[in-house]
Amino acid sequence: MGFKFCSLASGSSGNCQYVGSKETKLLIDAGLTGKYITNALQDIDIDVNTIDGLLITHEHSDHIKGVGVLMRRFNIPLYVNEKTWEVMKDRIGCVKGKDIRLFSDCEAFFIGDIRVKPYDIYHDACNPVGFSFVHNKSKISITTDSGCVTDEIIDEIKDSDLLVLESNHDVEMVKFSRYPWFLKKRILSDLGHLSNDTAGNIVAEVVKNGRVKYVLLAHLSKENNFPELAYETVKNIVEENNMKVGLDINLDLTYRNRIGRVYNIRDSF
Repeated sequence: MGFKFCSLASGSSGNCQYVGSKETKLLIDAGLTGKYITNALQDIDIDVNTIDGLLITHEHSDHIKGVGVLMRRFNIPLYVNEKTWEVMKDRIGCVKGKDIRLFSDCEAFFIGDIRVKPYDIYHDACNPVGFSFVHNKSKISITTDSGCVTDEIIDEIKDSDLLVLESNHDVEMVKFSRYPWFLKKRILSDLGHLSNDTAGNIVAEVVKNGRVKYVLLAHLSKENNFPELAYETVKNIVEENNMKVGLDINLDLTYRNRIGRVYNIRDSF
Protein backbone atom coordinates (compact mmCIF):
# COMPACT_ATOMS: atom_id res chain seq x y z
CA MET A 1 0.00 0.00 0.00
CA GLY A 2 1.41 3.40 -0.98
CA PHE A 3 0.13 6.94 -0.80
CA LYS A 4 -2.93 8.90 -1.74
CA PHE A 5 -2.14 12.50 -2.70
CA CYS A 6 -4.30 15.41 -3.77
CA SER A 7 -3.72 19.13 -4.01
CA LEU A 8 -6.79 20.80 -2.50
CA ALA A 9 -5.57 24.24 -3.61
CA SER A 10 -2.24 25.86 -4.47
CA GLY A 11 -1.56 29.55 -5.02
CA SER A 12 -1.36 32.94 -3.37
CA SER A 13 -5.06 32.76 -2.46
CA GLY A 14 -4.51 29.64 -0.35
CA ASN A 15 -2.60 26.37 -0.09
CA CYS A 16 -3.52 22.94 1.25
CA GLN A 17 -2.28 19.48 0.25
CA TYR A 18 -3.45 16.04 1.33
CA VAL A 19 -1.09 13.09 1.86
CA GLY A 20 -2.35 9.84 3.30
CA SER A 21 -1.73 6.15 3.74
CA LYS A 22 -4.41 3.63 4.65
CA GLU A 23 -3.77 4.30 8.35
CA THR A 24 -2.52 7.91 8.52
CA LYS A 25 -4.01 11.05 6.98
CA LEU A 26 -2.20 14.39 6.84
CA LEU A 27 -2.73 17.94 5.64
CA ILE A 28 0.13 20.19 4.59
CA ASP A 29 -0.76 23.84 5.21
CA ALA A 30 -4.25 25.24 5.67
CA GLY A 31 -4.38 28.58 3.90
CA LEU A 32 -8.09 28.50 3.11
CA THR A 33 -11.28 28.53 5.15
CA GLY A 34 -12.11 25.55 7.27
CA LYS A 35 -15.29 25.08 5.25
CA TYR A 36 -13.41 24.94 1.94
CA ILE A 37 -10.89 22.41 3.28
CA THR A 38 -13.60 20.26 4.86
CA ASN A 39 -15.61 20.19 1.64
CA ALA A 40 -12.53 19.53 -0.51
CA LEU A 41 -11.59 16.56 1.65
CA GLN A 42 -15.13 15.24 1.38
CA ASP A 43 -14.85 15.47 -2.40
CA ILE A 44 -11.94 13.00 -2.30
CA ASP A 45 -13.72 10.73 0.23
CA ILE A 46 -11.77 11.86 3.29
CA ASP A 47 -13.55 12.76 6.52
CA VAL A 48 -11.84 15.75 8.16
CA ASN A 49 -12.41 14.08 11.53
CA THR A 50 -9.92 11.37 10.52
CA ILE A 51 -7.02 13.79 9.84
CA ASP A 52 -4.06 12.82 12.07
CA GLY A 53 -1.93 15.92 11.65
CA LEU A 54 -1.60 19.34 10.04
CA LEU A 55 1.93 20.32 9.00
CA ILE A 56 2.96 23.92 8.31
CA THR A 57 5.64 24.98 5.83
CA HIS A 58 5.73 28.65 6.91
CA GLU A 59 3.65 31.38 8.49
CA HIS A 60 2.35 33.37 5.52
CA SER A 61 -1.43 33.81 5.57
CA ASP A 62 -2.02 31.78 2.41
CA HIS A 63 -0.65 28.80 4.36
CA ILE A 64 -2.20 29.27 7.82
CA LYS A 65 -5.57 31.00 7.34
CA GLY A 66 -7.65 27.97 8.35
CA VAL A 67 -5.32 26.49 10.96
CA GLY A 68 -7.09 27.77 14.06
CA VAL A 69 -10.57 26.78 12.88
CA LEU A 70 -9.49 23.26 11.96
CA MET A 71 -7.68 22.74 15.26
CA ARG A 72 -10.53 24.03 17.41
CA ARG A 73 -13.30 22.29 15.53
CA PHE A 74 -11.67 18.93 14.84
CA ASN A 75 -8.85 18.67 17.43
CA ILE A 76 -6.22 18.19 14.73
CA PRO A 77 -2.62 18.18 16.04
CA LEU A 78 -0.39 20.88 14.55
CA TYR A 79 3.17 20.03 13.49
CA VAL A 80 5.39 23.08 13.12
CA ASN A 81 8.97 24.14 13.84
CA GLU A 82 9.56 26.36 16.85
CA LYS A 83 10.46 29.58 15.03
CA THR A 84 7.44 29.36 12.74
CA TRP A 85 5.17 28.64 15.70
CA GLU A 86 6.43 31.72 17.55
CA VAL A 87 5.52 34.05 14.69
CA MET A 88 2.18 32.43 13.80
CA LYS A 89 0.68 31.58 17.20
CA ASP A 90 -0.95 34.97 17.73
CA ARG A 91 -2.56 34.89 14.27
CA ILE A 92 -4.68 31.76 14.61
CA GLY A 93 -6.65 32.38 17.77
CA CYS A 94 -6.71 30.26 20.89
CA VAL A 95 -5.75 26.60 20.44
CA LYS A 96 -4.96 23.84 22.91
CA GLY A 97 -1.31 23.61 23.89
CA LYS A 98 -1.47 19.81 23.90
CA ASP A 99 -2.21 19.90 20.17
CA ILE A 100 1.05 21.70 19.29
CA ARG A 101 3.82 19.31 18.20
CA LEU A 102 7.14 21.09 17.58
CA PHE A 103 9.62 19.40 15.27
CA SER A 104 13.33 20.11 14.85
CA ASP A 105 14.82 21.43 11.64
CA CYS A 106 15.78 18.72 9.14
CA GLU A 107 15.14 15.88 11.62
CA ALA A 108 12.80 13.13 10.46
CA PHE A 109 9.89 12.00 12.62
CA PHE A 110 6.87 9.72 12.32
CA ILE A 111 3.17 10.50 12.30
CA GLY A 112 1.51 7.10 12.41
CA ASP A 113 3.09 4.97 9.71
CA ILE A 114 4.36 7.93 7.63
CA ARG A 115 7.94 9.14 7.99
CA VAL A 116 8.10 12.94 7.67
CA LYS A 117 11.33 14.75 6.79
CA PRO A 118 11.37 18.57 6.89
CA TYR A 119 14.09 20.34 4.90
CA ASP A 120 15.17 23.94 4.54
CA ILE A 121 13.79 26.03 1.68
CA TYR A 122 14.48 29.68 0.84
CA HIS A 123 11.67 32.19 1.22
CA ASP A 124 11.07 35.48 3.01
CA ALA A 125 9.54 33.76 6.01
CA CYS A 126 10.88 33.00 9.47
CA ASN A 127 12.01 29.38 9.06
CA PRO A 128 10.33 27.87 5.98
CA VAL A 129 10.53 24.18 5.16
CA GLY A 130 9.57 21.68 2.51
CA PHE A 131 8.50 18.15 3.41
CA SER A 132 9.16 14.63 2.21
CA PHE A 133 6.84 11.79 3.17
CA VAL A 134 7.80 8.12 3.08
CA HIS A 135 5.52 5.13 3.56
CA ASN A 136 7.01 1.69 2.95
CA LYS A 137 8.92 2.26 -0.32
CA SER A 138 6.92 5.18 -1.67
CA LYS A 139 7.91 8.83 -1.34
CA ILE A 140 6.22 12.19 -1.95
CA SER A 141 7.98 15.57 -1.68
CA ILE A 142 6.53 19.08 -1.58
CA THR A 143 8.74 22.06 -2.43
CA THR A 144 6.95 25.37 -2.91
CA ASP A 145 7.58 28.99 -1.84
CA SER A 146 11.32 28.82 -2.39
CA GLY A 147 13.24 31.36 -4.44
CA CYS A 148 15.98 28.86 -5.21
CA VAL A 149 16.69 25.16 -4.98
CA THR A 150 20.03 23.98 -3.62
CA ASP A 151 21.93 20.75 -4.12
CA GLU A 152 20.72 19.68 -0.67
CA ILE A 153 17.10 20.07 -1.75
CA ILE A 154 17.77 18.19 -5.00
CA ASP A 155 19.29 15.34 -3.01
CA GLU A 156 16.20 15.20 -0.80
CA ILE A 157 13.60 15.21 -3.57
CA LYS A 158 15.21 13.32 -6.46
CA ASP A 159 14.21 9.88 -5.19
CA SER A 160 10.54 10.83 -4.83
CA ASP A 161 7.81 9.03 -6.72
CA LEU A 162 5.73 12.21 -6.80
CA LEU A 163 7.11 15.75 -6.56
CA VAL A 164 5.05 18.88 -5.98
CA LEU A 165 7.21 21.72 -7.25
CA GLU A 166 6.58 25.43 -7.47
CA SER A 167 6.35 26.96 -10.96
CA ASN A 168 5.18 30.38 -9.87
CA HIS A 169 5.87 32.85 -12.65
CA ASP A 170 7.22 33.74 -16.05
CA VAL A 171 10.17 36.10 -15.51
CA GLU A 172 9.29 38.43 -18.40
CA MET A 173 5.70 38.69 -17.23
CA VAL A 174 6.92 39.76 -13.79
CA LYS A 175 9.31 42.34 -15.24
CA PHE A 176 6.58 43.95 -17.35
CA SER A 177 3.78 43.59 -14.80
CA ARG A 178 2.11 46.46 -12.96
CA TYR A 179 3.67 45.32 -9.69
CA PRO A 180 5.77 47.91 -7.84
CA TRP A 181 9.51 47.43 -8.18
CA PHE A 182 9.99 46.19 -4.59
CA LEU A 183 7.48 43.39 -5.19
CA LYS A 184 9.11 42.40 -8.49
CA LYS A 185 12.47 42.21 -6.71
CA ARG A 186 10.93 40.05 -3.98
CA ILE A 187 9.38 37.56 -6.41
CA LEU A 188 12.54 37.24 -8.52
CA SER A 189 14.95 37.00 -5.56
CA ASP A 190 16.45 33.88 -4.02
CA LEU A 191 13.93 34.35 -1.18
CA GLY A 192 10.95 34.69 -3.51
CA HIS A 193 9.42 32.13 -5.84
CA LEU A 194 10.59 29.70 -8.52
CA SER A 195 10.09 30.66 -12.17
CA ASN A 196 8.81 28.31 -14.86
CA ASP A 197 12.31 28.09 -16.35
CA THR A 198 13.90 27.21 -13.02
CA ALA A 199 11.22 24.63 -12.35
CA GLY A 200 11.86 23.09 -15.77
CA ASN A 201 15.58 22.76 -15.08
CA ILE A 202 14.91 21.19 -11.69
CA VAL A 203 12.47 18.70 -13.17
CA ALA A 204 14.98 17.75 -15.85
CA GLU A 205 17.66 17.19 -13.22
CA VAL A 206 15.58 15.07 -10.83
CA VAL A 207 14.20 12.94 -13.65
CA LYS A 208 17.63 12.41 -15.17
CA ASN A 209 19.42 11.70 -11.87
CA GLY A 210 16.63 10.31 -9.73
CA ARG A 211 13.45 8.26 -9.97
CA VAL A 212 10.73 10.92 -10.04
CA LYS A 213 7.75 9.76 -12.11
CA TYR A 214 5.11 12.37 -11.35
CA VAL A 215 5.64 16.13 -11.14
CA LEU A 216 2.84 18.52 -10.19
CA LEU A 217 3.50 22.20 -10.89
CA ALA A 218 2.28 24.32 -8.00
CA HIS A 219 1.69 27.84 -6.68
CA LEU A 220 1.15 29.35 -10.14
CA SER A 221 0.74 33.12 -10.06
CA LYS A 222 -2.62 34.50 -11.18
CA GLU A 223 -1.05 37.69 -12.53
CA ASN A 224 2.31 36.51 -13.85
CA ASN A 225 1.67 33.06 -15.27
CA PHE A 226 -0.79 30.89 -17.16
CA PRO A 227 -1.29 27.16 -16.56
CA GLU A 228 -0.60 26.45 -20.24
CA LEU A 229 2.57 28.55 -20.16
CA ALA A 230 3.93 26.86 -17.04
CA TYR A 231 3.20 23.40 -18.44
CA GLU A 232 4.69 24.08 -21.88
CA THR A 233 7.80 25.80 -20.50
CA VAL A 234 8.62 22.90 -18.20
CA LYS A 235 7.73 20.34 -20.86
CA ASN A 236 10.01 22.01 -23.43
CA ILE A 237 12.97 22.12 -21.05
CA VAL A 238 12.50 18.46 -20.11
CA GLU A 239 12.34 17.42 -23.76
CA GLU A 240 15.37 19.58 -24.64
CA ASN A 241 17.18 17.32 -22.17
CA ASN A 242 16.26 14.24 -24.21
CA MET A 243 13.42 13.04 -22.00
CA LYS A 244 9.81 12.63 -23.02
CA VAL A 245 6.83 13.94 -21.05
CA GLY A 246 4.30 11.12 -20.84
CA LEU A 247 7.03 8.50 -21.08
CA ASP A 248 9.95 9.41 -18.81
CA ILE A 249 7.89 11.76 -16.65
CA ASN A 250 4.21 12.51 -16.06
CA LEU A 251 3.58 16.25 -15.76
CA ASP A 252 0.48 17.80 -14.22
CA LEU A 253 -0.81 21.02 -12.67
CA THR A 254 -2.31 22.07 -9.36
CA TYR A 255 -4.96 24.79 -9.19
CA ARG A 256 -5.57 27.95 -7.19
CA ASN A 257 -9.28 27.50 -6.55
CA ARG A 258 -10.11 23.82 -6.91
CA ILE A 259 -8.84 20.37 -6.12
CA GLY A 260 -6.55 18.58 -8.52
CA ARG A 261 -6.27 14.98 -9.58
CA VAL A 262 -6.08 12.28 -6.92
CA TYR A 263 -2.89 10.23 -7.18
CA ASN A 264 -2.40 6.77 -5.76
CA ILE A 265 1.33 6.11 -5.53
CA ARG A 266 2.26 2.47 -5.17
CA ASP A 267 5.55 1.07 -3.90
CA SER A 268 7.96 1.18 -6.81
CA PHE A 269 11.17 -0.55 -5.75
